[in-house]
Amino acid sequence: MALKVVVDYDLCEANARCMEACPEVFQVDDDDNLNVLDENPPDALRAKLKEAERVCPRQAITIVES
Repeated sequence: MALKVVVDYDLCEANARCMEACPEVFQVDDDDNLNVLDENPPDALRAKLKEAERVCPRQAITIVES
């Protein structure tokens, strides 16, 4: 099953909680902007992605499965 990372940048505060949970996919840069390094990450990262989705204080991250 394919995974897709969706971020609502209107909600995102770049708290870096997602980056702590899954640094392979999320990165907060020096200007406090969230960057998604891989919008379609491998299934092997599913648990980390779900954790990143769960810990986001603004619920700005959605992991879509298709």
